[in-house]
Amino acid sequence: MENANPQNPPATGAATGTNIDRLVFRFAGSFVLLSLLLAQLHSPYWLLFTAFVGANMLQASFTGLCPLASILSRLGVKPGSAFCAMKKS
Repeated sequence: MENANPQNPPATGAATGTNIDRLVFRFAGSFVLLSLLLAQLHSPYWLLFTAFVGANMLQASFTGLCPLASILSRLGVKPGSAFCAMKKS
């Protein structure tokens, strides 16, 4: 099916209820669990990646700036309430 209005494409994930907030939390949770698994199975240095994810989440809670949220916004994923500052006025 072709897009009726090519100037205003539909937001990605609109039909499934997926928004930037949910995707950011899914990515962060997945990366934390994956790095914990790799730290257990491969090398404890993977815990540095866990620390990086945690530090990024902490700074995003204060500043509202999240690199992944910016990327998802540019890709057309609809915004959620947590990263609504990412939306251009």
